[in-house]
Amino acid sequence: MSVTPGTSRSAEVPDDGHPGVSHAVLLDTLWASMVSLYADLTTAAAAHGLTYSQAKALNVLRQGPVPMRSLADTLRCDASNITGIIDRLEARGLVHREASPTDRRVKNVVLSEEGAAVVVRVRDGMHATHQALGALSDAERATLDGLLSRLFQTDGHPTA
Repeated sequence: MSVTPGTSRSAEVPDDGHPGVSHAVLLDTLWASMVSLYADLTTAAAAHGLTYSQAKALNVLRQGPVPMRSLADTLRCDASNITGIIDRLEARGLVHREASPTDRRVKNVVLSEEGAAVVVRVRDGMHATHQALGALSDAERATLDGLLSRLFQTDGHPTA
């Protein structure tokens, strides 16, 4: 965990005036966690010839077919960028496009069997993340899951 040079975690004053951990400290903790998760996912994805963005797309598709526009929104990227990501995944047989059953103008991206297997292998290869989560008790993991779910849900769908 890093804090601003010259400060310490105990020197932080809670933002709302109530005793507890300040937003600044929580932001530092979240930032460090995201950096670690990004590095672990990037390393695990590279072991399977994938970029971080490709691995994120596959992870989102684990939950079912997603329209191209929604996938771009979820991954917070430009439509042209998601097209390139999906083109490369499709060329490897990890996903395919199909017309939406409700609107033939919409193309859904669907995870293939091989794509689903690759997602499992990438997630299994995130050794640092598994080690960190493994250090938590069952109750701590349940609490963490509940807190993160409350904080980072959008429109009923998890973020990437």
